Amino acid sequence: MKMPEDEIKAFVVETLAEQQRFQQDSIDAIVLKAVASVLATFGIEDDDRKELRADFQHLRRWRKSVEQAQSYTFKAVITVIATGLMGAVWLGVKVVLGK
Repeated sequence: MKMPEDEIKAFVVETLAEQQRFQQDSIDAIVLKAVASVLATFGIEDDDRKELRADFQHLRRWRKSVEQAQSYTFKAVITVIATGLMGAVWLGVKVVLGK
């Protein structure tokens, strides 16, 4: 009994798809185990995920506030320099006109 070519192709495609799903499941399990192992070497256990997430959120808020403070500091320095230059020009004009 000979199988039609279409059935053979369908069988091969299904077999390859099943093998791909099995390999993907294996890869996912290996990656998950590797990540958990790396995190464990840093002292981060699976139960610490919520705390770790909160720590990262706190760090992000801290970083953004520091960036904002730097921006305000830069603007303040530019304002002081510009005000000083304008004051010097004004004094120069007063001296020249006063003579």
